[in-house]
Amino acid sequence: MSDRTRTETATTETATTGTTTTGTTTGPAAKDPDEWATGDEPITGPQLSYLETLLQQAGRERPDDLASLSKAEASKRIDELQAVTGRGR
Repeated sequence: MSDRTRTETATTETATTGTTTTGTTTGPAAKDPDEWATGDEPITGPQLSYLETLLQQAGRERPDDLASLSKAEASKRIDELQAVTGRGR
């Protein structure tokens, strides 16, 4: 999972039973990574690991600058690679 995901509380009412259920769902972040308050902080360990996995699945070499990315830059690269690999949908 990338840092660009957020958890939302969802309330669902079943039409047949009238039961109300509250749970959590995961969806895209509300803000663009360029607008993140912490976007200029260094890439996180989970982001780095996920990027390495996506690069491998996409058949791409690991760039030398990968560990020096910011959180926002890493998130953008994750989005690009997810589109290539079909992951994260």
